[in-house]
Amino acid sequence: MTTTTRFAPSPTGYIHVGNLRTALMNWLIARKAGGTFILRLDDTDQERSKQEYADGIMEDLTWLGLTWDRIEKQSLRFDRYREAADGLRAAGRFYECFETPVELDLKRKKLLNMHRPPVYDRASLRLDEAGRAAMRAEGREGYWRFLLDQERIEWEDGILGPISIDAASVSDPVLIRADGQILYTFASSVDDIDMGVTAIVRGADHVTNTATQIQIMQAMGGTPPAFAHHSLLTGPQGEALSKRLGTLSLRDLRAQGVEPMALLSLMARLGSSKPVELAGSVEELIEGFDLGSFGAAPTKFDAEDLFPLTRAHVQALPLDHVAARLRDLGVPHDLAPAFWAVAKGNITVLGDLDGWWRLFRDGAEPLVDPEDAEFVAQALALLPPRPWTTATWGQWTEAVKAATGRKGKGLFRPLRRALTGLEAGPEMADVMPLLQQTPRL
Repeated sequence: MTTTTRFAPSPTGYIHVGNLRTALMNWLIARKAGGTFILRLDDTDQERSKQEYADGIMEDLTWLGLTWDRIEKQSLRFDRYREAADGLRAAGRFYECFETPVELDLKRKKLLNMHRPPVYDRASLRLDEAGRAAMRAEGREGYWRFLLDQERIEWEDGILGPISIDAASVSDPVLIRADGQILYTFASSVDDIDMGVTAIVRGADHVTNTATQIQIMQAMGGTPPAFAHHSLLTGPQGEALSKRLGTLSLRDLRAQGVEPMALLSLMARLGSSKPVELAGSVEELIEGFDLGSFGAAPTKFDAEDLFPLTRAHVQALPLDHVAARLRDLGVPHDLAPAFWAVAKGNITVLGDLDGWWRLFRDGAEPLVDPEDAEFVAQALALLPPRPWTTATWGQWTEAVKAATGRKGKGLFRPLRRALTGLEAGPEMADVMPLLQQTPRL
């Protein structure tokens, strides 16, 4: 059987690192098995789903290289969901309910006060046709629940191990709202069966959903896929990440200069027994992925961890990978190799190149301590004529040393600060050929 996985985001916002973890795991499983990866947009909520978010999801996945084999939209499958619902009604597994949200809340509170699990009491299941007609006559709108078989639901989870949930401890899930909206639990179950999905990895907060969906799929005559539930992400101190996820969208991380390979390398190992290492290629990520190495404990995520990985990736890039960016900056073709050789060791993200080229092109505001002003002025007068080469720094400093008697740090530091406006940086011998302006005091 062909391995088929899917990523099913709702286009109601931009995807964040939590979504990415799910997408990446499913993508890696499919690619490692030579199978199929489906991007399925869960857009049944027509009011909240926006095309701009759907476009953003595809843009983010493309930026990361997580290509899909086909795309599906749940909004194009409403007829199929209605057909499946009719089948469940005919099988006696769908029943109409009429309680209002307030009434349901009161029932939950009463059960909790009695120290009992807040499980729906199936009151609407006991209504006959006359009773249902009476409810409608009162102006109540019916919604639909799936009738669970009250038995244990068991599966071997790919991460959590053996799972057993007593269906009697779970409320019959609402699958269709009173306004007709098809809910995720139902649409996803229909799709996973119809599309031949064989493996699903998602967050541990879906474990109860999985239990009910297994029964829904079986009631439709389908075979449930293999499920695995990864741990949920927390902040670096173990704090809930949910309120910060909006600031951890992939587009925000991209805007900060995070490189795709850095992000993929971190997320492919985070929460597993394997060390986080920068992968040299996507193929390396695929080959090294092992679902069984992940644990159930909450996983700490710190966005700052992305920057050392980004730095290592950027610094290893060959010139031809950044040539177009250097041209856009205005770096002359003949200076590009020397500029990249100097700059790459002093940047974290590629955006840092802008500042280095401005420094070399326009010059820096000299940093000169009052006690060094006379010395720096004398040294600048000794600067050899252009063109400057990698030998210029050594020749110049030797001349300045002979003229002033200065040496060591007292010689080199004031000259670096005067030429670059920096306390430290790349080797000055390499910097000299790149400086387009002579500093003026």
